[in-house]
Amino acid sequence: ERDEMSLPRVLSIQSHTVHGYVGNKSAVFPLQLLGFEVDPINSVQFSNHTGYAGGFRGEVLQGAQLTALVDGLHSNGLLEGYACVLTGYIGSASFLHAVLDVLRRLRAASPEVAYFCDPVMGDGGKLYVPAELLAIYRDQVVPLAAVLTPNGYEAELLTGRSILSEAEARSACEALHERGPHTVVITSIALPGRDDELLMLASRRDGAASRQWALRLPRLRQDFTGTGDLTAALLLAWMQRLPRAEQLGEVLERVGASLQAVLAHTQAAGRSEICLIQSQAELREPVVSHRAEPLPQAAGGS
Repeated sequence: ERDEMSLPRVLSIQSHTVHGYVGNKSAVFPLQLLGFEVDPINSVQFSNHTGYAGGFRGEVLQGAQLTALVDGLHSNGLLEGYACVLTGYIGSASFLHAVLDVLRRLRAASPEVAYFCDPVMGDGGKLYVPAELLAIYRDQVVPLAAVLTPNGYEAELLTGRSILSEAEARSACEALHERGPHTVVITSIALPGRDDELLMLASRRDGAASRQWALRLPRLRQDFTGTGDLTAALLLAWMQRLPRAEQLGEVLERVGASLQAVLAHTQAAGRSEICLIQSQAELREPVVSHRAEPLPQAAGGS
């Protein structure tokens, strides 16, 4: 067990809802369960997620508000000592530009801080952030990330190429490595002709070559929200616990096992909001039933 006085600290910058589990509501609790101190900054504050039929109320934070919060941390010597930064849903260009400045300030205070970027832009062919964010992510944010966790649609947006096969997913990972991140995990890919399966693909670039793993999970006949945010948080936690390149397949297995357990609890409860609290045991100690497949090693480049 870790010494409780030296738990790794994570700065998590993403959305907040009063009700339900998306963004920081989906990420902070699992990270805490797995032994991390988490400082959340909320990029938006909404009553509920945006998919509810009755709409939502709340506000989108702008860049100046993020800068003010970080200034407060800096004034009290609290920017030092973060192990990781995690970013998720961001609702405005000014806020995303401010995130870039925060990353630079954090790296000045803690040069070893690792940036985990979940480039939340859309899913299923639908963009749900301002279109101008794509170019900022692609050209300015991705090069600063150590770990990138897009879903299949976001990987297509960032690379400008379609992903209709496992080979194309692998190629997209290589293209994203070329932009900077040493680790890319495409968190959910629904391939044509495989209606009962979701593919997770993890890729780690070491020097001139990449090591890749595929995890195939059963696809459930229900749409869930917050699963991408949960996935990114679990990837951060398990990559910190199992940090060696050759352990990435095991990381993928544990993340997949926890996700499957959370979704099973959610379906059993007949809920649309994911059952995080009911899944504490499986978040702490995932029971792996689906194994990650090591893929033939690929040479660097795209």
